[in-house]
Amino acid sequence: MEVTIGVQNLPRELALETDLTADEVAAALKKALADGGILELTDTRGRRVVVPAATIGYVEVGPEETRRVGFGSL
Repeated sequence: MEVTIGVQNLPRELALETDLTADEVAAALKKALADGGILELTDTRGRRVVVPAATIGYVEVGPEETRRVGFGSL
């Protein structure tokens, strides 16, 4: 699933592909905002993205979809 994070005072947004579900991303965001701590997510390549909760402008969670494999016609 694709997650996009808008950070205050930065012209670009952070985009990552993760194996987490939408509910898991939302839970991590809620916990980070409640604690005033950090939002830490791991992408599909094992890289960690760490963002201070106080600087998060928005988080956009893409739809959960399975990728199609192979060739075919629509």
